[in-house]
Amino acid sequence: MALRVGLVGWRGMVGSVLMQRMSTERDFDNIDTTFFSTSTAGKPAPMIQGCKSFDPLLQDGNDVNKLKGMDAIITCQGGDYTKSIYAPLRAAGWKGHWIDASKILRMNDNAIIILDPINMPVIKTALSKGITDWIGGNCTVSCMLMGVGALYKAGLVEWMQTSTYQAASGGGAPNMRELLTQYGALYAEVKDLLNDPASAILEIDRRVTAKQNAFTPEETANFRGIPLGGNLIPWIDADREDGTSLEEWKGGAETNKIMGIANKVLGSSDAPIPIDSTCIRVGAMRCHSQSLTFKLKKNVPLADIEQMIANDNPWAKFVPNNRVDTEKQLTPAVVSGTMNIPVGRVRKLAMGPEYLGAFTVGDQLLWGAAEPLRRMLRIIQGDIA
Repeated sequence: MALRVGLVGWRGMVGSVLMQRMSTERDFDNIDTTFFSTSTAGKPAPMIQGCKSFDPLLQDGNDVNKLKGMDAIITCQGGDYTKSIYAPLRAAGWKGHWIDASKILRMNDNAIIILDPINMPVIKTALSKGITDWIGGNCTVSCMLMGVGALYKAGLVEWMQTSTYQAASGGGAPNMRELLTQYGALYAEVKDLLNDPASAILEIDRRVTAKQNAFTPEETANFRGIPLGGNLIPWIDADREDGTSLEEWKGGAETNKIMGIANKVLGSSDAPIPIDSTCIRVGAMRCHSQSLTFKLKKNVPLADIEQMIANDNPWAKFVPNNRVDTEKQLTPAVVSGTMNIPVGRVRKLAMGPEYLGAFTVGDQLLWGAAEPLRRMLRIIQGDIA
């Protein structure tokens, strides 16, 4: 009998990418699909390429009894939905697999952050213990580990510091639209000067800066009143009132959880690896980049590290540390929309032979969001071992 799978939040940005990936990888071939909606129940279900066995009508995403009929539920609906539905669904006796893109359940003791090319042993152990909550990780953390997870698997990392350069997509579709609108407004402000080769660049710069600082609250609403176009914002997410943001806290907490470190439920008593982050929003569209500094537990030859990264998983792509390869292969524009996670600028640092630098880029909507969800469904089916 095919697995009965409910899909919630399939119209949003992450959900749309998930539908594309599930269609491309033919995930719909061996499941019975029910599409749920919190706003348009009763209307025709979407026609997704390759989705042959499905309920023809949208079901109510707030109907616990309907949801209870599913063997697995994948939700990209967001944290508010998880807060309102998850507990009542479990309280009603549902024992199925909950696969969730939102952060709400990530740090629960009985939830596993899923990133199977990196933590398949953790997932298998959790399955054997009857765990059924599978949560997508922070996009920046997932993309980082897809690139340099080999170092963690080998137990080489004593500590890590990262400076992230996170795309507008991390805030959502309205944030991406706001960024492009601001770029357009900045161009319009100086179009006449740009068309005149004799115009003064300092006057162009003055006008651009003045326009950035004159954007209205409506024009900067999605980034808390700060213009991102031609700018950057060195703070992401809530203030933890200890000098760090919630996004920066996730770097350490989620990396350790993904790797199964200090996880009592899984029987791990290892001390957490210290990880510090400075998280920065930049004017890229959907790829997050990171500059990484590692303190390794021992001096490992650089050539061995390069091979570890290149051979860890099919998506991690080692980029030789030279100008030409770096410029051609290690930018958001090149990586956007692809499954590749290039890792470059790999080098020993002046601080000593145990210190390693690296730079990585990943599509925030693919490995950072949708891909681990669809792969977890395949794992439950036994298609990914």
